[in-house]
Amino acid sequence: MDEAAPSHSISQESASTWRHVDPNLRRIREVIARAAERADRDPASVCLVAVSKGAPLTAVHAAIAAGQRIFGENRVQEARAKIDTLQDSRVEWHLIGHLQRNKAKAATAFDMIESVDSIRVAAALDRQLDSPRAVLLEVNVAGEASKTGFAPHELSAALEAIQGMPQLCVEGLMTIAPFTPEPEEIRPVFRKLRALRDAHGLTELSMGMTNDYAVAIEEGATLVRIGRAIFHER
Repeated sequence: MDEAAPSHSISQESASTWRHVDPNLRRIREVIARAAERADRDPASVCLVAVSKGAPLTAVHAAIAAGQRIFGENRVQEARAKIDTLQDSRVEWHLIGHLQRNKAKAATAFDMIESVDSIRVAAALDRQLDSPRAVLLEVNVAGEASKTGFAPHELSAALEAIQGMPQLCVEGLMTIAPFTPEPEEIRPVFRKLRALRDAHGLTELSMGMTNDYAVAIEEGATLVRIGRAIFHER
């Protein structure tokens, strides 16, 4: 994976460039609330993870000003630059992209790692941490060859191994559903992840992105990862 630093020049960005972030966040929160209500859920049970991959720090500042507190990043190096510069105790950072074992030390800056996709990655992370960290196990529910993650039938053994690692607190599961223009087509993927979560007595479900997060919430998502609809649609 290319770990190049962000191409945006933070010093050249104007806050007015990101004035669309506030109304975008308000619209998304309204959709979250409606989806939760349809599923007879408390909207407060769904956390919005703003995916700031590729967005400069001024965009993150705009989102913070609009009340956003959880941010998701795909690339460790890009995220570390933002985390180290921002140093805002109000903000929680989640790693949502594939973690290479040689980046495990740098990944300890995250508050949650949502994308633990192998026992070897988990072990590398456990060795680097000096305090317990919340993690989610990534499950390749649809069995797509292009994606990482545990196969559903591997999950029990993976949980047994990783729950024995002292610095990792497995709180739930994550998946990246296949992209489709029709979100209803992937409802079974979300439903299967929820069943896996429940079968293993876990709490969190990170599933749903810009195109399908309403369906994911209806099926039990506790975290939704949204980037394009916040930062990139003007």
